[in-house]
Amino acid sequence: MPTIADELKRYVQQQVQMHGRVVYADAVDPASIIVADAEESALPDMVHPEAVHADVIGDSIRPVVNEEMMTATTLDAFHAQINTCMKCPLGGTRTNFVFGSGNPDADIMVIGEAPGADEDAQGLPFVGRAGQLLTKILESIELQRDDVYICNILKCRPPNNRKPLAGETDSCEPYLWKQIELIKPKFILALGLTAAHTLLKSSETMSALRGTIHDYQGIKTLVTYHPAALLRNPEWKKLVWEDVKFLRSLYLEVKSS
Repeated sequence: MPTIADELKRYVQQQVQMHGRVVYADAVDPASIIVADAEESALPDMVHPEAVHADVIGDSIRPVVNEEMMTATTLDAFHAQINTCMKCPLGGTRTNFVFGSGNPDADIMVIGEAPGADEDAQGLPFVGRAGQLLTKILESIELQRDDVYICNILKCRPPNNRKPLAGETDSCEPYLWKQIELIKPKFILALGLTAAHTLLKSSETMSALRGTIHDYQGIKTLVTYHPAALLRNPEWKKLVWEDVKFLRSLYLEVKSS
């Protein structure tokens, strides 16, 4: 099992790659600023231990986006800060940076895996065949796309729509954290195992993850199949219908209270 130092080293290396030589994040309280007590060998050579702070949540360390990114107070401002990102190789192969779309004050965030060819071409999430199916899924529970906020774990298309690599999700996930912070949704619907595993830090199967309310940073999170999977396996549509009806019931309960 990875130690705290192992997790810290991994995240610091990731953040240095993304944001430069000095990385700051707020700690929960002074007792949770553990970096000064960590062995210097656990950190990259170019980072001074005293320059790195992290939130300690349970046995894991959650870095936050860098200080400049944290100044954004709207999604538009945040988009302007990051839409030229070249922190991983996908920046060099994309046509468009696919930030997200929908209601900036949405109660529900829908999070998928990564942009596909149509999304890359248009710069918008879920606009291809899978996106058209997602629209119908939302309409089945009396929601329009403009009622929710839709985005992906990755903001750039992986070549040939391959599964995202761990380094790519590590690089992009802080952007998602900031989007969630700005939107403050009450619910997250994770589409597909890549989204679910990234958000929940889980390796469980879809059958194990479905039908359960998970917690993502205090936000009720449900997991269901990605619409692209339904295009290949239409028999799963019934399961997705069950999942979104469950989401709808939870949503209406919150709205009525």
